[in-house]
Amino acid sequence: MRDSIVLCYHAVSESWPAPLSVTPANLERQLGLLTARGYRGVTFSELVAGRHEDRVVCVTFDDAYRSVLAHGLPIMERLGIPGTVFAPTAFVGHPEPMAWPGIDGWLGGPHEPELACMSWDELRRLADAGWEVGSHTRTHPRLTRLGDEQLRDELEGSRADCESGMAQSCEALAYPYGDWDARVARAAELAGYAAACTLPARLHRPAPLSWPRVGVYHADDLRRFRLKVSPVVRRLRSLRAWELLRRAR
Repeated sequence: MRDSIVLCYHAVSESWPAPLSVTPANLERQLGLLTARGYRGVTFSELVAGRHEDRVVCVTFDDAYRSVLAHGLPIMERLGIPGTVFAPTAFVGHPEPMAWPGIDGWLGGPHEPELACMSWDELRRLADAGWEVGSHTRTHPRLTRLGDEQLRDELEGSRADCESGMAQSCEALAYPYGDWDARVARAAELAGYAAACTLPARLHRPAPLSWPRVGVYHADDLRRFRLKVSPVVRRLRSLRAWELLRRAR
């Protein structure tokens, strides 16, 4: 039976209580559930290219947190699942913590080290393990709010950064905050991307440059995760009524 799930994670930490962080134990339980159900792991570009005829799961990580290398890679190697990590290239290899609206509240506190971004050497270690490294723009802006020139710089510049840092082509993009529209998707196409992913409340129809993902967060225990990946719930989330219900809550 052909079925595909694209998951969106961020950080993996034993102690960081941020909504964007999951514990290693939860990550292993969640992905173990899917492998036990017969899902096979693929990278994002492989998924979008359609090179599969069975149940597949694509595990993506936004922001390139160093914790993904430390805690996520060993778990996924045990389960035989490759990952796709999307890097905000202005932060790759820099000693300063990453900072943008949504994570900057953790600056200056005991969890600030969690905001460390991987280096190109570390990202190449993931690539050597079979992972895909894609772009998450340069500075993690809301792309729909940018003018055409800034938008082009974020997309073309980050792709060039990835290709230089990884010494290989970069075809995949994750829109920061899942923020995109038709203009942004067209700019991504013009910048040379073949695949790009979103993070919607309503699971819209997949297209190569607007592929929806299911977000997984700190509060998602195994029960909640089962619901999120359930074929029934995913079908419900594709309906217009789901968005109306969410807005009414």
